[in-house]
Amino acid sequence: MRTIVAGREPVTPTEFIELALGIDLELFTGSATESAMERAARLDVAHEVLAELRESDPETAAYAESLLRTLPLKARPVARRSRRTVRRTVAAGAAVAA
Repeated sequence: MRTIVAGREPVTPTEFIELALGIDLELFTGSATESAMERAARLDVAHEVLAELRESDPETAAYAESLLRTLPLKARPVARRSRRTVRRTVAAGAAVAA
């Protein structure tokens, strides 16, 4: 059985919530890679949308407000391996222990 919201078939749970509630989750949660200026602009818009939601749909507004308190997951720094390879030279005739 397919789940269809507003004539569209969501693929992920996040898409289902966005279609069902009509809000963009990233607007309220942010992304781990946004700059301080991007975050400030996003929060300004989120607060405006939240004010409108409080008037039209208090239940969705409460959910969106809880999303504002959620921090985005920070991307873990990937440890880089050195590309240099260590070459070991074996002297001619030397036995290599197994």
